[in-house]
Amino acid sequence: MSRKTFILLILVGVIAFWYWQRNFYSRETLKLEILGPEKTEMGESIDYIVKYKNNGSVRLEEPRLIFEYPKYSIVEDDSLRKEIKLEDIYPGEERTHTFRARLFGKEGEAKQAKASLSYRPKNLKSPFESTTTFTTIIENVPLTLRLDLPSKIETGKKFTFALNYFSNVDYPLSDLWAKIEYPSGFEFIESTPQSLENIEWEVPPLNKAEGGRMEITGQLKGNIGEQKIFRAEFGTWQEGEFILLKENIRGVEIIKPHLYITQQINGNPEYMASPGELLHYEILFRNIGEEPLTDLSLVNTLIGGAFDFETLKAPRGDFKSGDNSILWDWRKLGELQFLDVQRMGKVEFWVNLKENWEISSSEGKEVIRNKIYLNQASEEFETKINSRLEIAQKGYFENEVFGNSGPLPPRVGETTTYTIMWQVKNYYNDVKNVKVRAKLTKNVKLTGAIFPESETSNFTYDSESKEIVWEIGDLKVGSGVLGSGPNIAFQIAFTPDVSQRGQTPQIIEKAEVIAEDSWTKVLLKRETEGISTTLPDDPTVSEQMGIVQ
Repeated sequence: MSRKTFILLILVGVIAFWYWQRNFYSRETLKLEILGPEKTEMGESIDYIVKYKNNGSVRLEEPRLIFEYPKYSIVEDDSLRKEIKLEDIYPGEERTHTFRARLFGKEGEAKQAKASLSYRPKNLKSPFESTTTFTTIIENVPLTLRLDLPSKIETGKKFTFALNYFSNVDYPLSDLWAKIEYPSGFEFIESTPQSLENIEWEVPPLNKAEGGRMEITGQLKGNIGEQKIFRAEFGTWQEGEFILLKENIRGVEIIKPHLYITQQINGNPEYMASPGELLHYEILFRNIGEEPLTDLSLVNTLIGGAFDFETLKAPRGDFKSGDNSILWDWRKLGELQFLDVQRMGKVEFWVNLKENWEISSSEGKEVIRNKIYLNQASEEFETKINSRLEIAQKGYFENEVFGNSGPLPPRVGETTTYTIMWQVKNYYNDVKNVKVRAKLTKNVKLTGAIFPESETSNFTYDSESKEIVWEIGDLKVGSGVLGSGPNIAFQIAFTPDVSQRGQTPQIIEKAEVIAEDSWTKVLLKRETEGISTTLPDDPTVSEQMGIVQ
């Protein structure tokens, strides 16, 4: 053996002995362990107890403890790495430190915590380190995620399905997102709420016992009998990475269509309904299969708070108030008893919409729906509802806005001033380009007094046509109903002539409010009666006090 080789072997031996001694010393001198739950529920508060003991005969100096929480844990100060400078550890001394966290991840996921303790034995210059880990399994994720899909769907048919979510986690969740992976052949049409690139939805923060849903509309095409798989994911973004918390997978079978169902309202398949209106529904169905169909039943379920079910009339149909459905049975309708290939049948009913109902959403976009079930075939229709506008026009002599003057009753050749007030309400959808119009009558003019003064720039008057126009702009859902709405007051002056003596003439004609519905794109109009000198809204003025003298 050469001298160089001999020296090299000695060096390797020394290094190996040093490394063995170092680790042996570390393991035997300092006992380090993590105590904690082996299983936990996601979001549950748990404690890790780091326990260490000096089993040696010398003091351990400059000890430093580093604890690393499992990835994506929720801790008090958001730092997943804790470093603690410890006091010297004497022989036989045992201490503990507690670290609290909430673990996040999917069901069955293993989450590892790590503890390291470095130190230097007294009279030694070299530092030593002990390391240990502890694994906890996320046994349960108290989140519910469900794809509400039909088990079968006709190829090419438009349909709507829902993704429902609910949290029972004992901790508020934030930065949440839901994702859906569609099968081949699925065409996205729309969703509520709106999505990001048709596949992702931002979920608002969830406290315990809170949830929500997304509704997605689309079309699915495929071969008859083919299974199409939908996959939904629910999770949170942390450090630029999507953390999956829950998933749900559902299959849908493609079936051959045998019935075609359509409908029209008041003779129009794309009808826009209005509050208080009578709706005539005609439901049409055709056998597009290869065999005659017999002994059919058709069920139509009405959905929406706008329906006035007390007005419903369904010839040869039976209405059930419990679920607001109408049933047509083959025993009462010949087309349902036997429907030959390519033959069409029809059922119809009438129902009014209410004038007023509870505003369902601050986002507007008011709709009514009806779901039709005919054997295994089904179809859902959505009908947009126009918003409702209201304009109130009132006249006063006694009021706190302006100090009116002049004789009451009015006298020929003398001027009496009045206050006219307008107030606008908007109910169910956002509207835009809102305007109020009215004309002053014979011998009436504006004084120029307007309240509030900020509305002066939106108030115009054409002296030739005597038309007043108040441009309001855009109004949100519930303006003047759920909160304050736009209003204006202006003063007019009336100087009657001889031809008006003994009469109670109008001082302003009917007022009309017009606007475009942002949801239905329909031009809306509403008007109110004109006002005479009798001032029906002013309790201080009697009818006799309105007769021109």
